[in-house]
Formats: sequence, C-alpha cells, structure tokens
Amino acid sequence: MRVPDGHGHADNIEEYPGQRIQASVRPVQTLHVNREHTMTIKRFHVGARMSAAVVHNGTIYLAGEVAEDPSQDTEGQTRQILASIDRLLAECGSDKTRILSAQIFLADIADFKAMNSVWDTWVPAGHTPARATVESKLASPKYRVEIKVIAAA
Repeated sequence: MRVPDGHGHADNIEEYPGQRIQASVRPVQTLHVNREHTMTIKRFHVGARMSAAVVHNGTIYLAGEVAEDPSQDTEGQTRQILASIDRLLAECGSDKTRILSAQIFLADIADFKAMNSVWDTWVPAGHTPARATVESKLASPKYRVEIKVIAAA
C-alpha cells in the first residue's frame, strides 16, 4: 500500500492481512501518526526486556549481540556473534551486504586485532558499513565482544 507522506512523496507500507505470525515474531504493530502517515513496527524474538531485532520503515535495528558460548576467546566469540547477526538479518529479510552501521564493544581494546581478523574475513568487500569500536565494560566479565548493527531491509 502506498501512503502519502505529506511532502509529495509516497511511502510503501506493508500490510499483513490474515498472515500467520511465527511464535518468535511479534505481530505487526501499526501506529497511526496522523491520517496521512502510518508507521509499521515489526519485532523479532521479543523478551521482557528487549527484542533481538526491530524493523521499522525499511530499517533493521539489532540489539547488541554477544556470544552464546562466552568461554571462547575473542576470535571465537566474534565468529559466534557474526553468525548470529547473519541469522537475524536473514530472518528480517536482509543480509550483511545491507549493514549500514556497526558498533563494536570490546571488554579490552587489546583484542582489537583479534576481533578484526574475524570481522575482515566476514564483511563483504565493497559493503563495509560505517563502524565504531570502543572499549567498554560488558554485561558479564565472560563476554569479550558485543556487536550492534543497523541494516537496510
């Protein structure tokens, strides 16, 4: 459905009448801002505190991803996180070539080279996103890396 945006353009708005929603996907939430503009928000893997991914207006926002097995070293944790990002983006209808920005948090900036060794083999040439990497105290001392991305749907 195309809805005028009030500026002489039309936005594409997806509708899901009668569509079965998977258990891991929250039903589409439609917010009526005004009569001329409607926003759709779709949440994936909704928890009590956060969603793993949120899609709004053609943009995918992933929560910070950490390793499922934090006993691994920086390279192992980075591989796990990037695989998780690949899965979430695919579930949202996108992939790593459409990542717009990445924020990387390292428990120790000395792990920068190790994390980059995995990142550099994962990110497709010519599709590198805007990126920032910082040292930060993470939610658990077991975590060495956390990565948050924003991508185009």
